[in-house]
Amino acid sequence: MCCSCVLHRSTTILFATWLAQATALDWTRRAPPSELLFAHAGEEAIKDSVLITFLHGKLVSALPTLAIVEVNGLGYEVLIPLSSFEKLPVPGASVHLLTHLAVREDAHVLYGFATPGERDLFRMLITSVSGIGPKIALNVLSGTSVASFRRAVASGDIRSLSSISGIGKKTAERIVVELKEKCSREGMEETRGASGMDAGRDQTFGDAVQALVALGYKQGEAEKSVKGAHTMLGDGAGVEQLVRAALKK
Repeated sequence: MCCSCVLHRSTTILFATWLAQATALDWTRRAPPSELLFAHAGEEAIKDSVLITFLHGKLVSALPTLAIVEVNGLGYEVLIPLSSFEKLPVPGASVHLLTHLAVREDAHVLYGFATPGERDLFRMLITSVSGIGPKIALNVLSGTSVASFRRAVASGDIRSLSSISGIGKKTAERIVVELKEKCSREGMEETRGASGMDAGRDQTFGDAVQALVALGYKQGEAEKSVKGAHTMLGDGAGVEQLVRAALKK
């Protein structure tokens, strides 16, 4: 090959390389945000995005830890806690599940919840307590009600927390340290999904507790007093009746 041919070939290669780089740079400048997101940000950019917030469709099948929901011909596999499983309808019936999508390097995992309180607690655990991932968060919801968990955290009940599968004493102590202030502040506000209580009764209980707190009671004392009043008056008692009875104790 002659010298002029070699020079021409080298020049061509250099020009092609420069053109490719310039084209890529120009595309980066002009590309819409959605394309740049997947081209440059990768999965890190969508980890915190809420891509699926709920599913509404037909319940195909359900196990204590897993539900299959059909939505417009597509089947979704959803991991669920026992607390949500107990609230599911029979297979074939319509179902509505709130969801949380966890994006990992090897999979996108969908978690489902029957109530807002369950999903809120799940998210609080995985985002606020170091060392707790989705698996342990599901164990918490399967091992206790939302209301009971919040009361245990607010009162620093390490023994009750450590009795939940997957949570040892050190983890229980860490949960109390990280969440006690939050649970004490919110009280029973988000416990409408408590297992074994319907939303109305749960809201009534929470309102009564908050009323006592406003009157100067400590969170733990207020919950104990309302619980005693509820035991005495029964499920039909309203907020005013519970507060009056609690104040008389």
